[in-house]
Amino acid sequence: MRIAMVAPPWFELPPCAYGGIEAMCADLVDRLVARGHEVVLVGVGRNGTAAREFFATSDVPSADHLGQGLPELVHALALLDILSGMDVDVVHDHSMAGPLLARGRDVPTVVTAHGPVTGQMGRYYRGLGDSVQMVAISHAQRAAAADLNWVGTAHNAVAVERFPFRRDKEDFALFLGRVSPDKGIPQAVAAAAAAGIPLRIAAKCREPEEHEYFHDVVEPLLGGDVEWLGEVAGATKLDLLGAARCLLFPIQWDEPFGMVMVEAMACGTPVVALRRGSVQEVVTSGETGFTCDDHDGLVAALRRVGELSPDRCRAEAERRFDVRAMVTRYEQVYQAVTAAPTLSSRAV
Repeated sequence: MRIAMVAPPWFELPPCAYGGIEAMCADLVDRLVARGHEVVLVGVGRNGTAAREFFATSDVPSADHLGQGLPELVHALALLDILSGMDVDVVHDHSMAGPLLARGRDVPTVVTAHGPVTGQMGRYYRGLGDSVQMVAISHAQRAAAADLNWVGTAHNAVAVERFPFRRDKEDFALFLGRVSPDKGIPQAVAAAAAAGIPLRIAAKCREPEEHEYFHDVVEPLLGGDVEWLGEVAGATKLDLLGAARCLLFPIQWDEPFGMVMVEAMACGTPVVALRRGSVQEVVTSGETGFTCDDHDGLVAALRRVGELSPDRCRAEAERRFDVRAMVTRYEQVYQAVTAAPTLSSRAV
């Protein structure tokens, strides 16, 4: 099959540090190529994937303008020219504005919803109608907007073999994410303090609102047993994930998928999380972590997390969240939409 893969305009593939969508896209491209598919990648900057054909909508990624509208529009405008007349079987779009171009396209367009599907985003996806076939990244996300034109569900995944497994853990909990009220840094600090466990915070802080939240809310919480590490990547990130006694994930919204939970499990590290969004789909409470309802539950789980088996965490990551399973699911989606481009979720 010949597949046009459209990445977002923010980071190169694979990303050097932050960039969960880009990491997922890079792994998907590499494994699709390894399985004999032809992938035409549309992205920014340089191509670090196995795709033999690559079109850059910009020589420079738009990381400094992450989340702003104009880079998405420029990306989509270039995409219009790139895909014009291109011979592909399916377009798989991970960008925000790109799906606007799908109406009237001769080949089906698959769109993975990497973020919220309620509120304004729900209105956007509904407005696209049957011009796109949508894939959810969790059952919880799909249930939140069951009326959208879903064609499948595919959990995000990682190449588990790239994550070093470690049984012996050090005495600290790890928060890994970004500086945002949605991620629950104050809640992580409070739970770790109440449990008497040191906390290390590794978080992206680049955008103006992130800097403001860090200055106003996070910085006053630092010191003592709470250590700020900033944004981490590469070997440093893997070392932290492997060494931590647990990943602390007290999200304050219904996150559709938390890649960091899978990354922790791949390193043999259990997850202590609030029971929201996709958490219960990823974490098997009492086996690969603990899912909790409130502050007291987090504290109790932090004290018990040493009872859990690193080997079970790794095995679960390999069985359920390795990139091979994700690629197989997307292959099924591509086959379905190319066989019947008007297929809806009610038919699969």
